Amino acid sequence: MVDDQPGKLLSYEVILKELGENLLKASSAREALAHLLRTEIAVVLIDVCMPELDGFELAGMIREHPRFEKTAIIFVSAVQITDLDRVRGYAAGAVDYVPVPVVPEVLRAKVKVFAELYRKTRQLEHLNSELERRVADRTAALEASTLQLRALNEELEQRIEERTREREQALAQLFEAQKLDTIGKLTGGVAHDFNNLLTAVLGSLELLAKRLPDDPRAVRLLENAVQGAKRGASLTQRLLAFARRQELKPESVDLVSLVDGMEDLFGRALGPGIRMAKFLDPDLPAVRVDANQLELALLNLVVNARDAMPLSGSLTLLAATATVDAEFGPKDLGPGGYVKLSLIDTGMGMDAETLAKATEPFFTTKGLGKGTGLGLSMVHGLVMQSGGTMTIASKPGEGTTVELWLPLSETLPMSHRPDQAAPQAGTRSPTDVRRILVVDDDPLVGTGTAEMLADLGHNVVEARSGAEAITILNQDRSIQLLLTDHAMPGMTGLELATIVRTSFPDLPILLASGYAELPNGGDWNIQLPRLAKPYRQEDLAAAISACFTAGLSNVVPLRAQR
Repeated sequence: MVDDQPGKLLSYEVILKELGENLLKASSAREALAHLLRTEIAVVLIDVCMPELDGFELAGMIREHPRFEKTAIIFVSAVQITDLDRVRGYAAGAVDYVPVPVVPEVLRAKVKVFAELYRKTRQLEHLNSELERRVADRTAALEASTLQLRALNEELEQRIEERTREREQALAQLFEAQKLDTIGKLTGGVAHDFNNLLTAVLGSLELLAKRLPDDPRAVRLLENAVQGAKRGASLTQRLLAFARRQELKPESVDLVSLVDGMEDLFGRALGPGIRMAKFLDPDLPAVRVDANQLELALLNLVVNARDAMPLSGSLTLLAATATVDAEFGPKDLGPGGYVKLSLIDTGMGMDAETLAKATEPFFTTKGLGKGTGLGLSMVHGLVMQSGGTMTIASKPGEGTTVELWLPLSETLPMSHRPDQAAPQAGTRSPTDVRRILVVDDDPLVGTGTAEMLADLGHNVVEARSGAEAITILNQDRSIQLLLTDHAMPGMTGLELATIVRTSFPDLPILLASGYAELPNGGDWNIQLPRLAKPYRQEDLAAAISACFTAGLSNVVPLRAQR
């Protein structure tokens, strides 16, 4: 408490005594500074008007000392209490202002607040000091263990790298299996319904063609409709093939015919902004490869080329024979004859670093959700497993060239082999006439199939469910063949076949399905004759003939097993 009037100091002492704090009195600025240097002071109460140094000057001197930069200073004044005076006081370092006459409660409250703030500040400083000490101790302990952890981390990183390589290989196989399984489930149901429609369309068009008058325009329109339905069937089969990952089944493949057959699919994948050109030697020799997997590989490469040309561009397909020896060809190929199939795009290209990683599993330059990084690795694995190899050449801004080296086949492709004798849809003898039970829950397919069979001369009985078919078989023992759809509500074709095989083991069963594959239901399912949808009349006639000529059953009326 600093004031040149003893009476005021006494009154302040009386007012503040209730706080229970240590109170020091000074009658001049000099005495006040002496107290500050000797004692830890929480709050300084200064009278503004004093003879030697006024309160503003004393406050300035206190604030200049580093120890007292944050010491609370409260001015007490009976004069100089205008707003300008207050601003001057705050500028000098005051934290509060008390006018005279002093209200005891107000003075006590203000001093108490700043005293408590001082005390809390000292406690916080002590806690911070203790915390810093503990942090320093803990830091020293952590530093001591860092060297040991670093050594362990280096060893762990080495093990993780080894495990990561193994895990990436396993994940590549698992991820693609899950992806294709999901696609297969989605496309399977769509393909079944679509194939049912195509079966009805193709069968009806064939029957209509036999009854059509000799009108060239009508015949042309009918053939156009048949071609459209066939293209729909081809598209469905490609979708189902794309959704399956099978073991490689290498065969002799006519590469020119394969690429020509995929031209429409390539066009849809590339879109209207990208031009595609083909330069394939029509006399190109056959290659030995899994045709389905090669189609998938080519589609992957075409899609990659499209993604590298987001605005526009061109894709060129070249194919030519090549002989690899010690001086020519990729170093990882053995000597011999190959077909080199090149796909050349005018896209963005790749730098050396990206090119080096292009065939690594899970490596992709596409955005999140736009690529799995497995496409090129799948293509590379296919050609390597087939006895060939893949090379990639690319530069930024100059596009990319992918070359597939495929080994030549020693046999002719299936399309070039002599035709085998096949049953003709329009020829039959009186003994070929059968009584056939057709089971299909779709009236379009059931009626269409019945009409095709009737046109072949067979006697047809129709059923719309498995339960109805069993009832008919129990009542009509003259049935010689059961032709059933697989996907039906209530009882599937396989379930119906299981029941019929138990009661009528001599009855031939022909299973029709729009699915690419059927669920496992027993070893006998594998040998059950199948008719893939969509089918034409000649396919139907050939399948029925095979049921009776393959020695699978006797051609006699049914005899139920008791």
